[in-house]
Amino acid sequence: MSEYGAAEDAVIRLDEETSWRRLGTQALGRLVTRVGDVLDIFPVNHVVDGRSIVFRTAEGSKLFELTVNDEVLFEVDDYTDDEAWSVVVRGRATRLETSDEVTAADALPLRPWTPTVKYNYVRVVPSQVSGRTFRRGPEPDRYGAGAS
Repeated sequence: MSEYGAAEDAVIRLDEETSWRRLGTQALGRLVTRVGDVLDIFPVNHVVDGRSIVFRTAEGSKLFELTVNDEVLFEVDDYTDDEAWSVVVRGRATRLETSDEVTAADALPLRPWTPTVKYNYVRVVPSQVSGRTFRRGPEPDRYGAGAS
C-alpha cells in the first residue's frame, strides 16, 4: 500500500513540521492581502527564516496594503506527475525597520528575481500553518458505467 493508504485517501493533511519543510523547498509563493472588501494576490520570492517567512518588496501597493491591514495569507505549492501539495500560512506581516532586523535579513539567501531595487523586507509570522498533499491520477469512473 502506498503512503496514501486506500484509494479514497487522495488528500492527506500534512503535519506542521512537514509543512514547514515543504515551504522551504520553494522560492516562489503567493501573498494574499485584504483592504476592506478588496483582496489582492502577489507572487513573491521568499525564504523561510526559522518559523517565519521573509520577502523583499519595493514601495507600492503591496507594502501599502500591509500597512493598512497586516493580516495575510501566504501559499506555496508544487506538483509532480504523482503528487501535488499546498501549504497555507495565516499570519501577520511586518515591515522590518530596525538596523538589526535589516542586517539580519540582508544575510538571508534572498535576492530579487527582477532587476529592480527592493529596499523593504517583510516578515510573515504565522498564527496557523496547514498543508495538504494530493495523490494525482486519473479520475475514477463517476457514473459507474465501467463497473460490472
